[in-house]
Amino acid sequence: MSVRSIFHVGFVVSDLDVSLRFYCEGLGLELRHRQLQNNAYTSSLVGYPDAILEIAQLRLRDADPPPSGHVIELISYERPASAPADLERSTLGAGHLAFVVDDVFEMSERLRSFGARLINEPIQITEGINKGGWDIYLHDPDGITLELLQPARPSETRNG
Repeated sequence: MSVRSIFHVGFVVSDLDVSLRFYCEGLGLELRHRQLQNNAYTSSLVGYPDAILEIAQLRLRDADPPPSGHVIELISYERPASAPADLERSTLGAGHLAFVVDDVFEMSERLRSFGARLINEPIQITEGINKGGWDIYLHDPDGITLELLQPARPSETRNG
């Protein structure tokens, strides 16, 4: 037995409308479904008695979805209340989600206008398998760490 696919990635956010604007209007993802979860199944699944949360499922506009039909699930807890994000990227269990973009400079500026906080300015990748590309880390409006990677164009890549 082995894992067959990634179903989706989920992030807890403070304001679903703000996050939808960031991820849909800013990043260009598409809303697939939105619903309130106020039931025994959800409370049992997340491990909080009487949990109430609203979710939004997002998909890439021009890519085949995974089996779930979406790649990101944004979760806003009404109950229990959420704590602020830990912004440290070196904390055990910390993660990030990386997106491939056509223009890391343009996209990072665009996302800044939607509330992103850049961790660094775009930098050229000088080592490893993605050498020649451009990369940036940023926080979304809730502090979730995202990465934008602009792959090297074939004329920019070199062996080594």
